[in-house]
Amino acid sequence: MEFQLLPGGVISGEARVPGDKSISHRSIMLGALAEGTTRVSGFLEGEDALATVAAFRAMGVDIEGPEGGEVSIQGVGLHGLKPPAEALDMGNSGTSMRLLSGLLAGQGFDSELTGDVSLCKRPMGRVIDPLRHMGAQVESAQGGTPPLHIMGGQALRGIHYDLPMASAQVKSCVLLAGLYASGDTSVTEPAPTRDHTERMLRGFGYEVRNEQGVISLRGGGRLQATAIDVPADISSAAFFLVAASIAPGSDLLLTHVGVNPTRIGVLNILRLMGADLTLKNEREVGGEPVADIRVRYAPLQGIDIPLDQVPLAIDEFPALFIAAACASGRTVLRGAEELRVKESDRIAAMAAGLTTLGITNEVLDDGIVIHGGTLGGGIINTYHDHRIAMSFAIAALRATEEIRVLDCDHVSTSFPGFDALARGLGLQISARVD
Repeated sequence: MEFQLLPGGVISGEARVPGDKSISHRSIMLGALAEGTTRVSGFLEGEDALATVAAFRAMGVDIEGPEGGEVSIQGVGLHGLKPPAEALDMGNSGTSMRLLSGLLAGQGFDSELTGDVSLCKRPMGRVIDPLRHMGAQVESAQGGTPPLHIMGGQALRGIHYDLPMASAQVKSCVLLAGLYASGDTSVTEPAPTRDHTERMLRGFGYEVRNEQGVISLRGGGRLQATAIDVPADISSAAFFLVAASIAPGSDLLLTHVGVNPTRIGVLNILRLMGADLTLKNEREVGGEPVADIRVRYAPLQGIDIPLDQVPLAIDEFPALFIAAACASGRTVLRGAEELRVKESDRIAAMAAGLTTLGITNEVLDDGIVIHGGTLGGGIINTYHDHRIAMSFAIAALRATEEIRVLDCDHVSTSFPGFDALARGLGLQISARVD
């Protein structure tokens, strides 16, 4: 599938983007390991989250739905999973693979985790190393890539792990393995990362401590079923936050968006660039802060992105690169090596697309310099990355010529119905099946 986009347009109206992907994944994982029935609303019915559902069904968990965002999970307890009959296919979902590797390291049975071509190129050494320190037996393909073979029946022991780089997925993997370890398991972060795992564990009645950046828990506890209302995903909202910021005359309200303080880097960065963002109706739902966000067009200026905001906006940078392309002056990003090992090398992929559209940029080892300018048109290669595809779709709002975005099939991993919602809000987009 490809997106075809006519230049120009105004973004206006009200919308609720799909549910948060990170929280949707974790609701299935912890609901499956809890005692009792967990009910989830607002669940993201995208391919990544559905891969997590399929994995737990393959391990004997009774899951009803998702239907209309509603899911019911009959928990089997921490030690109730059954051996899967075959390899667990995570599709394109790095979150599923990294978090499940932690959970599976503590099981009494052997398991194998695999995925699609893109996922099987992504580095898993960052989770394999701490798991081996805990006593797990994990084998990978050459270079630390999937498939992962995890040997069951290992006696895990709690460790203290200093994260070499800020990563919520690695932190979560270690903490989830810690549920099955003897003693305390703790993780020190070099910078704060999204804390959905810690919040949700507490929601399931499991004690998690956070003392001056050291997150710790003790193995051997129990999870009690609960109800979870998944907020709209700020990573998905980011495309429309940028879209309304760059298209003159735009005025948009995004409702029920998760505004967890470990995820709002995109809001902070856009405000530093001069965006007109207002949070309304701020509240807490199931332990997660939520708000409605109003965004109106405003001229943006290039900035040096503060290093402390980088981990808080790591998934939103493709959209922010489009904001930078439409800003006056230059925008500089450093400290974002993590972007090199996402679904694609997002620095290289975005740089190539920006160059195609006539935007001057310089690629750095850990970031990029983008000089704001006039966007032209052209054909964009997404490298099968959903966030690259959606980012160049919104670029059309300020383009002077038509844009074609190739290989958009993976958009449904995180944002099913993106093109229909975008069209309803004012983007001149059509999807064409190859």
